Amino acid sequence: MRIRWCRLFHEVWILFKKDLLQEFRSKAAINAIFLFSIVTLTAVSYSIGSHAISDFILAALLWIVIVFSALSAFSHIFLKEEEAQTADTLKLIAQPTPIFLSKWLFNTLLLTLLLMVIVPLFVGVFNFQVKNMPLLLLSIFLGDIGLASGGTIVAALIAKASRRGALFSVLSFPILLPVMVVGISAAQIAFTQEGSPLFPSEITALFAYDVVLFTTSLMLFDFIWND
Repeated sequence: MRIRWCRLFHEVWILFKKDLLQEFRSKAAINAIFLFSIVTLTAVSYSIGSHAISDFILAALLWIVIVFSALSAFSHIFLKEEEAQTADTLKLIAQPTPIFLSKWLFNTLLLTLLLMVIVPLFVGVFNFQVKNMPLLLLSIFLGDIGLASGGTIVAALIAKASRRGALFSVLSFPILLPVMVVGISAAQIAFTQEGSPLFPSEITALFAYDVVLFTTSLMLFDFIWND
């Protein structure tokens, strides 16, 4: 049993390292994703201008920027395998589970790096105070996991489709909408309620949805990948 788990971790690490080296070697996709995120944040900032906005609107705008950035980041994770014609080779050398886990880890890391840039910029651009930073960070972290889980399985589903861009957004939005809605509610609490509990019902809901979404995606990936 221990040998089996060690082998799984080793395969996941090898595949994850492959994606990481491949992505950071070219840097084209990463630069485009970061640029898209900055442009989205700038567009949101200019659309608001100097008008006073409520904490709920701020929370909604933050999560709109996060979700749009995630959609731009996740769509190419399996597409590059199809374009390089390495998908069939990948099927021969690795089982579906380590493939999914490695892609999910890569998407989680990529979105985490994006959020490390986006969230401080968002707070600085709109010049407001976060009254419960631990709650905001925890909700964003759980949202990161949920977005990566849903984005990874949808990216695998549409990898061979002809109109991948439109399909990815259409199929991802219903899956990621619960993460966005609960994340907005948690962010609003973090913006307004100093000393609020670290684990309100929103955090419990995000954690539960993450578990369900990750488990379901992992189970379905075997059928999608070998189809």
